[in-house]
Order: sequence, then C-alpha cells, then structure tokens
Amino acid sequence: MSVACGLECVVCFGCTRWAWKRCTYIGAYDSENWPPATSDEFEPIPRVCGTILAVYETDLNNPKFAPPDAYKAKPQWVVKRVSYEETEKKSPPYLIYADREHKEIVLAIRGLNLVRDSDYKVLLDNRLGMQMFDGGFVHHGLLKAATWMLKREGETLRNLLDQLGHDYSLVFAGHSLGSGIAALMTIIVVNHLDEFGNIPRSQVRCYAVAPARCMSLNLAVKYADVINSVVLQDDFLPRTPTPLEHIFGSIFCLPCLLFFTCLRDTLKQDKRKLRDPRRLYAPGRMYHIVERKFCRCGRFPPEVKTAIPVEGRFEHIVLSCNATSDHAILWIEREAKKALELMKQAGRSDTQQLENRTSRKESLQQEHRIALEKAVTLQVPHAVDPDEEEPDVASTSGAKSGQTNWDDLVEKLFVKNSSGRLKLKKDIVVE
Repeated sequence: MSVACGLECVVCFGCTRWAWKRCTYIGAYDSENWPPATSDEFEPIPRVCGTILAVYETDLNNPKFAPPDAYKAKPQWVVKRVSYEETEKKSPPYLIYADREHKEIVLAIRGLNLVRDSDYKVLLDNRLGMQMFDGGFVHHGLLKAATWMLKREGETLRNLLDQLGHDYSLVFAGHSLGSGIAALMTIIVVNHLDEFGNIPRSQVRCYAVAPARCMSLNLAVKYADVINSVVLQDDFLPRTPTPLEHIFGSIFCLPCLLFFTCLRDTLKQDKRKLRDPRRLYAPGRMYHIVERKFCRCGRFPPEVKTAIPVEGRFEHIVLSCNATSDHAILWIEREAKKALELMKQAGRSDTQQLENRTSRKESLQQEHRIALEKAVTLQVPHAVDPDEEEPDVASTSGAKSGQTNWDDLVEKLFVKNSSGRLKLKKDIVVE
C-alpha cells in the first residue's frame, strides 16, 4: 500500500511539474540567449510586411487594410497582381512590385485563406517524408506551388532585371502559407542564378513572415544566408511540428491540438528530433520580435533577437492566448515597425553606423559558418560542411531567349532509378 501511495505521489509530482513548466513557458525564452538585431539588417522587414499586406487589397488607391501611416508601396510600381481566379488553384494570390527607391524586385505572396479550397489543396498535398529535395526534405505541395509560380513569373522577373538593371535585388516574401512557397522559390532561384543574369547570391533574399515549417533542418541552416524568418512572440505556426495539413485541418480545435502536440514533443528526446531527416523546420535565419514578459501585463516596447539556431529552433509550443493573434500579418507589421523605430532611436551616430556596417556583414557570414559547423557536429542528417565545396548540380548553360522549363531545372537536383522514379543524388536514410 505504501509503495503504491509513493508511486502515486511521484506521478502526481511529475505531472504537476510538467504542467507548471509548460504553462509558464513564454515565447521570449526561445531567444533569450540570442544577440539583438541591428537596425540595418532589420530595416527591410517592416517594409516587406507592408508589401505582403498590399496583396490583400483589391485597389491600392482605396485600401481597406492599410497600416496607420498608409502603405509605403506605390500603386504605379505594381508590375502585376494575380488574384485567386488567375492562379488556377495552384497557389495563393501574389503581386510583383518594382521598388525603385530601394532597388528591389519583390514577389509577395499572401497567407492561407480559410474559406478558399484551393489553399487547402496546396496545404494538404503532403505527407511526412513525401518530398525529397536538394539533400533534404520539403513540403510537397509548397514545392509544387513554388515551381508553378516560377514557371509563370520567371520570365517576368528576368525581364524586370534586364529593364531596371542587374544591381536590383530579387526579394521573395510571404506570410504563413505564402512564406513556405517564398522560401522554396528562393532555394530554386539561388541554384539557378544563371537564369537571372548571374546576379550574385547576395542579391537574392527571402523574408518568411510567420513562417511555416517547410524544410528539413539541414536546408534551413544551409540557406540561412538568403532566407530570413520573422516570428512575433508566441506565434504557434513556427513552433508546431505537427504537419501543416493537420494544423489547419483541425483549426477549430487548435487549442486541443497544440496541447497534445506539446505533450508528445515533451516526451520525445531532442537527439531523435535532430536526427530525423524528415522533420520540417522554419527556414533560415530567425528574427524573433519579443514584446511580452513572464507575469507582466500588457505589451512592452518590442525588441528583436536574431540567430541561426540549430538546437532549440522554436521547438516548444507556447500555451498562450496570443498564440494565434501573433500569427496575424497586421500585428507583425505593426510591431516590426515599432521595433525598428526603437532601434534607430537607440542607435549610434551615422559615422559609427557606417563603420560598423561592414563588420556586421562579416559577423553575419561568420554566424552562418558557425551554424553549418554546429549542424555537422550534432550529426544533423546531410548537413553541409562549410569547408566542402558542393558541385553545382543545377547549373545550366546557353542563351535564355526561350522560356525556361522550371520543372526540368528542379529535377536536376534528382536522379532517376531503374524504375524511373526520382531519387535524391544523396541517399536519405531515416534513422
């Protein structure tokens, strides 16, 4: 009897401790040891959020969802706007914007629309370990949408670069569902820079706002020099390892889903998570906007932390009443703008900022190298060693007068076996 009572006490204590740790865990803990971001590197993010918001508008001259200080995007610089009716149910709506002030060609993609079955079609087209790509795993439906979009708009982007000049940058941006498409488009483009006049890799960037888990850890770290993810405090999507199709399929019972996912991942060892090549993660370098603290009411002045995490890449679900509201693009745009203003107010003189700009660029490159080395040390499946130069399997040659077949270029990252099925050039072993 006494043994049974003792076991019961141990179980009760363990459950109470677990519940306390989970219920008191806040989003700020994910980045508490990260360094702060600088205003120079964070400056494009509020602007890009505004461009994504513009995708939701039917008429930029008479906007319905404009931020308090209106859109920075100028209607006359919108090159193309594609609605649901024109996407052939292959992707969410998007627009192409030629930002002549900042010398950027922006392709911005909206997030999931809960009342559109075409978005669910993209979302549900996936299973765990279904799609191998570029030495890792990615979300199958998002990769198909990214390839379709490049087939449709690759020529437009190339013509804009030719017209405006090859000193312009290519920027891919998206929110929620669109963030995964933008990230995978970026991977395809940086592997085929010859299709865009051989512009430098540094002139291609992606901003994944409220990012979806769309690629395996080795790819998330490998492309952290060109892909940037933006997370607001407690946002549920980057933290939920449950496949996207299950998350939004259970959207009306989301609190229950998050709770049971939290319980399952608490019992799963971190090493098993890292060594599962099929597990998907939020892509690239992370920017975490923090504005709430434990046991304190209200919002505090937002601060931004940044890193390229290998371990602890938003692995803990936050049981918070703000987990869904922090996913909204309106809130992210507003808080990102506040954070940037605070950075500039606290910044040093212009002379000191110019002196530090070059050193910060070198620091970002060094952080990427350290993250790659750490991924190799932790035995992340198919992590890229920064000292090993990979062959350019995706390069093509010849004139670009005709339309590019992006299906063929994507398949260059694969080989076919004797049965004709696509396989990675590197073998994937699921541990």
